[in-house]
Amino acid sequence: MTVAASTAALGTSAAFAQAMVDEKDAQAAALGYVADAKRVDAKKFPKFAAGQSCGNCALYQGKAGDKAGGCPLFAGKQVAAAGWCSAWAKKA
Repeated sequence: MTVAASTAALGTSAAFAQAMVDEKDAQAAALGYVADAKRVDAKKFPKFAAGQSCGNCALYQGKAGDKAGGCPLFAGKQVAAAGWCSAWAKKA
């Protein structure tokens, strides 16, 4: 592989590397986001149901099997597929 080709490949992968949403981020906290749906406070979020996660939410932009993916609620950041927030919506 040439230097130019390896640089191009590195640039491409770097473009896809996004920071993960921090649960303490103001937007995340307002939506009750947790990186692991097993930690959802069901008393605070009574609409939560076992089995809901970012990975099966209509807003999730990752592919099936990805550990993380984009979400329009957290522009420029990724959410954990195993995560959850109060904006969860069933995929069609």
